[in-house]
Amino acid sequence: MLTELVLASGNQGKIAEFQRLLEGLDILVHSMKEYPEIGEIIEDGASFAENALIKARAVCKATGKAALADDSGLMVDALDGAPGIYSARFAGEQHDDAANNAKLLQLLEPVADADRTGRFFCAIAIVLPDGREYTVEGTCPGMILRELKGQGGFGYDPLFYVPDMGKTFAQLSMEEKNRISHRGHANRKAVEILRQLKGE
Repeated sequence: MLTELVLASGNQGKIAEFQRLLEGLDILVHSMKEYPEIGEIIEDGASFAENALIKARAVCKATGKAALADDSGLMVDALDGAPGIYSARFAGEQHDDAANNAKLLQLLEPVADADRTGRFFCAIAIVLPDGREYTVEGTCPGMILRELKGQGGFGYDPLFYVPDMGKTFAQLSMEEKNRISHRGHANRKAVEILRQLKGE
């Protein structure tokens, strides 16, 4: 029976989000920050799923507990899927949102509005101490604007426009975003797996 889970993230927002999703399941969610001995995990996989598995395996091995990790990013059709797994460091290793957005706008400047399609993609991996591994994925299609709009979110959110909502990710409420986002879709699939593991 699954009673504890280590989230392979120090992001308090992600941890709080997962704790909300797992309400009623009686699964204790730990932050990776509780285990400073883990250190930095090198994500050198060739896909979002591979990177998520690398993180979850490392955390599971270090803690002896079930681990969950996610990897996500933006895939732009006119850029052959870039920035993809390099979304966070598109403009350099400093993980600078403003620089990443500026580079994306520069590269897409000659691209017609109708061709500025893309999607956010999220992969989540769950790794158990007994060796079992699960991966789930979620996507959200949209368009890349020519200017930033909205004050919320992070990363590419102010440029990512969802036609069905008439807003960018940065203009959505947290509830709206969680309902339609790539991470929201993947999270709900992951919670179903955790629910089954809890019931074993």
